[in-house]
Amino acid sequence: MKEGKMIAMLLAGGQGSRLKLLTKEVAKPAVPFGGKYRIIDFPLSNCSNSNIFDVGILTQYKPYHLNSHIGIGSAWDLDRRTGGVRILPPFTSEAGGRWYKGTANAIFENISFIDELDPQYVLILSGDHIYKMDYSKMLDFHKEKKADITLSVIEVPWAETSRFGILNIDENQFITEFEEKPKHAKSNLASMGIYIFDWKSLRSYLIADEKNSASSNDFGKDIIPQMKKDGKKTFAYKFEGYWKDVGTVKSYWESNMDLLSDDNALNLYDSNWKIYTKNKHLPPQYISNGASVSNSMINEGCFIEGSLDGCILFNEINVHKDAKISNSVILSGATIEEGCDINNAVIMENVVVKKGTIIGKPDTKFVYLVSKNKIIETE
Repeated sequence: MKEGKMIAMLLAGGQGSRLKLLTKEVAKPAVPFGGKYRIIDFPLSNCSNSNIFDVGILTQYKPYHLNSHIGIGSAWDLDRRTGGVRILPPFTSEAGGRWYKGTANAIFENISFIDELDPQYVLILSGDHIYKMDYSKMLDFHKEKKADITLSVIEVPWAETSRFGILNIDENQFITEFEEKPKHAKSNLASMGIYIFDWKSLRSYLIADEKNSASSNDFGKDIIPQMKKDGKKTFAYKFEGYWKDVGTVKSYWESNMDLLSDDNALNLYDSNWKIYTKNKHLPPQYISNGASVSNSMINEGCFIEGSLDGCILFNEINVHKDAKISNSVILSGATIEEGCDINNAVIMENVVVKKGTIIGKPDTKFVYLVSKNKIIETE
């Protein structure tokens, strides 16, 4: 064991079916976000900024675009001679080829990978959340408490507690109770799906869990409750900052729109904590004399002749004359033809919105997901 060493295992195989057509061809962590990024850029950048340079990425559902985006990890300074980023897909074993059965099983299947790196601590991450976090501070807390496991938690609205693992803690942040998606929660402290384990302890629990035929092989449902039951020292690390689980089309749209608010807590322009991504090296954006742009983010290669208000545009997008777009997210390669009036929309990649199309109204409560063949109204 290498004293004090922590590696990260990033669970990035989620299908994200509630994002509908956005995840038809890509895994949820590969979904574009914020004009130039993909969701997985956030935990990867957090690792790099936290000086964690041994990262295993566990892929599963439609991994091609995700694997292509990550490459050898150079965008995040994870292309290293020793360590660096490693893609870990499901593989054929003695039991035959299969998908990972659960989050805990995914780590179990890669025990040999972790053993080879020989860490003292293992950081478990989800690849589908938007946030900026210094994991080294969480590790300092874990060491200070001499914990066996530390869970990062955040306060969520009481109405949303049934979506999360909920923790009850005492004055020392010791976890007194863990409830997985309770109907009637006793607190609003939600698990963020970020865990630090002592590897030696976790390793033995993963092996025992795999042998239990009744287990669902999940951290929240099985591993953590069992460790708690056995009297392992479990603590909650309180995170204060922006964190979003983009689980639906509307929450995806909202988190993009958050980037344009005056009190944007995520702050993509913070030079002290950069979010890194793969650069496409495109020409600059062009905004014509007749165009009108306010409170918007526009990426490279865009050609703007129409009107934008409160919009986020990815790359190589054409907005023609007399087109009006407000409070919308437009993914790469889309074309908005002359005379369109678009509100509260997420327009998918390479979609052509035909001349004169009207989508939504300025005061609508709905969000419209626009693909090549249909428009889906969501709320």
